Amino acid sequence: MARTNFDQLLQAGCHFGHLKRKWNPAMAPYIYTERNGIHIIDLHKTAAKIDEAADALKQIAKSGKKILFVATKKQTKEVIAEKATSINMPYVIERWPGGMLTNFPTIRKAVKKMANIDKLMNDGTFGNLSKRELLQITRQRAKLEKNLGSIADLTRLPSALFVVDVLKEQIAVREANRLGIPVFGIVDTNSDPNNIDFVIPANDDAKDSVEVILNACCAAISEGIEERKVEKADEKAADAQAEDDEEEVKPKRAARRSRKDAEAPAAKEEAPVEAPAAEEAAAPAEEEAPAAE
Repeated sequence: MARTNFDQLLQAGCHFGHLKRKWNPAMAPYIYTERNGIHIIDLHKTAAKIDEAADALKQIAKSGKKILFVATKKQTKEVIAEKATSINMPYVIERWPGGMLTNFPTIRKAVKKMANIDKLMNDGTFGNLSKRELLQITRQRAKLEKNLGSIADLTRLPSALFVVDVLKEQIAVREANRLGIPVFGIVDTNSDPNNIDFVIPANDDAKDSVEVILNACCAAISEGIEERKVEKADEKAADAQAEDDEEEVKPKRAARRSRKDAEAPAAKEEAPVEAPAAEEAAAPAEEEAPAAE
């Protein structure tokens, strides 16, 4: 199923690349032509790559894993925050904290510190502090919230990275490559696509261009989350049905056991009656043995 079409991408301006003199030769397969010194991206390939990336993102979301969205450009911050929040995924729209992936335990400590400050504020522990100390702690809390508030729920490394402008976010891409985390990226004509697992060739500067791509990808992620919920509900229903069947079988098993227990004493009582007959049959055989001699 096509999640976007040529006209949508054209209207959003996804086909505008950078100046010809700023191009990266590795992007040549995705460039259609050049107009007035500006490279034009082949939107047919863009649409195909969006579908490919969306299907992969859907499978990741269906497995219950997290996808981290990264975009620190001013014109794309609001779009990323809105879309990622709508599907309950973590995102980074401020400065990328170096070592966020490769030194993840340290980042988690900073997030826990923010949670501890909130806890102490709610307990009233800070009531005895001076105004200056309270102001310092408040500023520290605001700084942590600005940089790490959007990843507070990220308790483990993400399973994928979605990056807008892979050239600007090259540190994040490098960390993901080092850890083997797949990278989905909107790649413009001035960027290197070789380090990106799922390349989406498109204009990464225009808000409309980024938004139309995010709409398709986030819709796929939402579908994956819904399918996961349906599968879980089906599993619970199957487990409940199995328990009900087990409860129905238990009385039948108990009835069979009681019948067997009732039949067992009767069999024991009949056994001694047959024993003397067996002994009498054996006795003549012993008496006849000397006669045969």
